[in-house]
Amino acid sequence: MIRKILWLALLAMAVPAGAQAPAPDVIAVVHVAIDTSKPGVEISRHIYGQFAEHLGRGIYEGIWVGENSKIPNTHGYRKDVVAALKAIHVPNVRWPGGCFGDLYDWRDGIGPRAKRPVRVNVHWGGVTEDNSFGTHEFMNFSELIGADAYVSLNVGSLTPYDSAQWLEYMTSDSKSSLANERRRNGRAKPWNLHFVGIGNETWGCGGNMRSEYAADINRRYATFAGTPREMGSLKIASGSHDDNYDFAEAMMRDGGKFDGLSVHYYTVPRVFRDKGPATGFPESEWASTLAHALHIDEIVSKTAAIMDKYDPAKKIGLYVDEWGTWYDQEAGSHPGFLYQQSSLRDAEVAALSLNIFQRHSDRVKGANIAQMINVLQAMILTDKEKMVLTPTYHVFDMYQVFMGAVPYSAKVDGKTYREGVPMLDVSAARGKDGKLYLAMVNTDPSHAVQVITNLTGTAHGRVLTAFAMDAHNSFDAPNMVRPIPFKNSNTADGKLAFDMPA
Repeated sequence: MIRKILWLALLAMAVPAGAQAPAPDVIAVVHVAIDTSKPGVEISRHIYGQFAEHLGRGIYEGIWVGENSKIPNTHGYRKDVVAALKAIHVPNVRWPGGCFGDLYDWRDGIGPRAKRPVRVNVHWGGVTEDNSFGTHEFMNFSELIGADAYVSLNVGSLTPYDSAQWLEYMTSDSKSSLANERRRNGRAKPWNLHFVGIGNETWGCGGNMRSEYAADINRRYATFAGTPREMGSLKIASGSHDDNYDFAEAMMRDGGKFDGLSVHYYTVPRVFRDKGPATGFPESEWASTLAHALHIDEIVSKTAAIMDKYDPAKKIGLYVDEWGTWYDQEAGSHPGFLYQQSSLRDAEVAALSLNIFQRHSDRVKGANIAQMINVLQAMILTDKEKMVLTPTYHVFDMYQVFMGAVPYSAKVDGKTYREGVPMLDVSAARGKDGKLYLAMVNTDPSHAVQVITNLTGTAHGRVLTAFAMDAHNSFDAPNMVRPIPFKNSNTADGKLAFDMPA
């Protein structure tokens, strides 16, 4: 008999922040059957990874303010941001890009900050980049928050020799000139580098390559991208995006030796050239956004099928190292900074996406939401000394229990919200603590649902809900959307049931 279940739900509508969700008038019934007899492959903690690019206020002000800032900091890193990231146990951070990385020279970001060259960030806003946040700052930041480092190499505009030198600088414990240069710059011991990205979006800003040429480039650069064997660094190849599978096919067939294949996918309400606003949207765009978010399941499935042809033993992981919502940036924000609000709709996208990655745990070994702070579907927003946690952050907080958990299949039988969007989405897994955890997402913003499971016992957990579809946290009202205790569980014919509000 199952005695304890943590129930997590991403819901919409009608509960004041901090108040207990009221029992709704149930107008729909959904049956959920959890098959605990067939455990799946352990869910990698790295699917809850983050992405921090030199873009807008993602790095500067978001993470780094410098030691002399009036904003409370630890050696230049914002104390409030560091504390928030530690609280959700961020498993890894990908840096320096993104498109920024495709023109990044690692030597610009080492040595005394006052002597580092000033460049122009041609990809994002055309602003000057003083390189005050470079290799030492990033690697130390990763250690500070307890995350593994994921560094993307520049294969678009630098040589394999440049990449090899950078890796030696970061990871060598020898007496080489590069290792000694790192020591003179303040770091005696080498850093541990868990992930090495062989380029970024080679089909686009990473070089506009043909898939066959990109595969050859990967073979070449990966050959020289060496780190100490005992470090166990994983090499991640630049793969496909959206419904274009050519790069995945070419890379798996001809890309040489690597440990992971990336795929990128962004969710928009409309189309990419006319994405729509982050708030103040109609229900039609709530529905289209969720439908587009669910499309990542097809992308992952088809990419995994390609990988299975060449890697039936599943030794190569699939890394969704850029994903999330992308809307029109906020009016009045700097052009090219990609600053947008994050609402309850984004929480639903986050939960649906993580559920999909968890269901594909046999192949998906990592993912990085875009991005960590102040950019796109951010976890955290800042405004000078102020900081606010977004609904997306709270989803990642609630989903910590799935790190390293063993998944079970969940069969959902019930109505749909819109075509292609089931009313209820469920992910189930046995946590490291032995408890059974369920993540449930009610996608319908207007209708309540009773969820009847095949489980017995008792349940407790948290629910994330709010006043409206576009409810969000602001600097003036930072707790409009936050998790609250959920106690609306009961039994139906001896089985555990949940009354979920719209």
